[in-house]
Amino acid sequence: MSIRKFLFPTTLTVHTGERALEYVDGTCRRVLEPGRHRLARRAQVRRVLVLDRVETTAPQDVLTADGVTVRVTVAIRWAVSDAQRYVESAAEPLTFVYLAVQVALRDALLDLTAEEVARRARRTLGATITDAARAAGEPLGVAVRSTLVKDVVLPHELRAAYAELVTAKARGQAQLEVARAETAALRSLANGAKLLDDHPGLARLRLVQALPPGSRVELVTPEA
Repeated sequence: MSIRKFLFPTTLTVHTGERALEYVDGTCRRVLEPGRHRLARRAQVRRVLVLDRVETTAPQDVLTADGVTVRVTVAIRWAVSDAQRYVESAAEPLTFVYLAVQVALRDALLDLTAEEVARRARRTLGATITDAARAAGEPLGVAVRSTLVKDVVLPHELRAAYAELVTAKARGQAQLEVARAETAALRSLANGAKLLDDHPGLARLRLVQALPPGSRVELVTPEA
């Protein structure tokens, strides 16, 4: 937001994506939309950006239902919806939105465990936090488009424990696959052995096939 003061009548161009407030003797005379406008004598102009923007809250330590402290940041997409209210209602309007987001976040996480927060925070908390932010921002001329739980950081000890759990599961799965392969191989060998026992001729044929190239086979007739 920028401020300019004009001692004599002049014109002002308001660009797309902004609004201008024309003050005369300390009172807002009008809100100027994009276009070219003639200003009054002694006018003071405040330009206000109304394009969408994204702000991220500072990392906040929040206690979960199981007593674990997690660090959470929230991204807020917002824009100025009413330029005059935005300028005149508060010195820092967005701080009220930040506060509403932080309170809503704390209230929501009180009912979730650390594991649930890590897995479902982005999907389940967005609507609750957005509603709280919109309610806080609307009287101040701030339109909150959406909010997003950006980062959820678990304590180091808990992250290490989860990493060990994932590693153990992966190792167990690998061992299970090896055991399945060995069982399938043994089953195949057992079936082959039974087939050779039931068909001696087939057994002799497999024996011949297994001999090195150039080997000679002599048939021995059993003595009577």
